[in-house]
Amino acid sequence: MKKGQLIGIAIAGVCGVGAFIGMQKLTMKPQVVQREVRTNIAEVLVARSDMGLGAIASESSFRCQGWPQEAVPQGALICRGAATMKELVGYIARAPILAHEPITRSKLIKPGEGGVLASILPEGRRAISTKITEDTGVGRLILPNDHVDVYLIRRMRGNRSGEEHTSELLFSNVRVLAIGQRLETKEGQKGVEGNTATLELSPTQSEKLALAKSMGDITLALRSIADFKRDGDGAEDGVRRQSETVRILRYGQKSRVSVGMQ
Repeated sequence: MKKGQLIGIAIAGVCGVGAFIGMQKLTMKPQVVQREVRTNIAEVLVARSDMGLGAIASESSFRCQGWPQEAVPQGALICRGAATMKELVGYIARAPILAHEPITRSKLIKPGEGGVLASILPEGRRAISTKITEDTGVGRLILPNDHVDVYLIRRMRGNRSGEEHTSELLFSNVRVLAIGQRLETKEGQKGVEGNTATLELSPTQSEKLALAKSMGDITLALRSIADFKRDGDGAEDGVRRQSETVRILRYGQKSRVSVGMQ
C-alpha cells in the first residue's frame, strides 16, 4: 500500500473517532446537580375548607400546614396538633375564611364574647332593624352589604278632613347589614327572604329611625354600587329636603302629597 493511502486512512480513522466521541457527548444527559436548600418552615393552622360568615368551627374545620416562616401572616395561629384544633371548637367565624387560608384570632369569635353581628359592626355604629315588604324593600331584592336610602312616609289629616301624605328622606347611603337573619349571600344569589332589614347607623340615626317607625311607614330605596362611597356615612341628621306638593283625588276627596326632593 502506498504511503499516501496510509495517510488518508489514518486521517479518516481519526475523524471517525472524533465524530463518535462528539455524538456521544451530544446524546449524553446533562448531569443534574442537586443542592439541598433549608427553609425555615412553621406549622400554621389553616382552614380545611371554606368557612362562611357565622360558621361554627369543629375539629374537622382545620388542619396543620407547613408555611415559610418569613411568609406567615401576622397573628396566624401556630399549629401544635389536635390540641390546637380542640381549643377552637365552637368558635364562630366573624368573616368569610377561604380553604387553606391561615387562621388568625381576629377572624374567630369565642362563644360568649358577643354575637356575629356585633363583631362585624364598626366601632361607634349601631344595628337597628325595620320591617320591609315587597313594596317597601325593592321587591325583596336588597341583599346584605347593599346600600340604601331610607324614607319616611307619613299620613296626616288635611285641612278639609282629607289625607295628606308626606315623604321625607331620613338617611342617605346607609349599609344593609342583614336581611332577616342572613348576614351574607351566596355567589349569584338574586334575593334573600326576610321581613326585616337591619341597617348600620350612628347612635343619632338609630334614635331617629326608632321614632320614625312609630310615625309612619319606612321605605328603602336601593342605591347603585357606584354610589356606595359618594355620600360618606349618609345624612346624619335626616334634614328635611325641599318639597313639592301634588294634589290627588282619594275616595272622592282631594288631598295633597308632599314629596321630598334632594
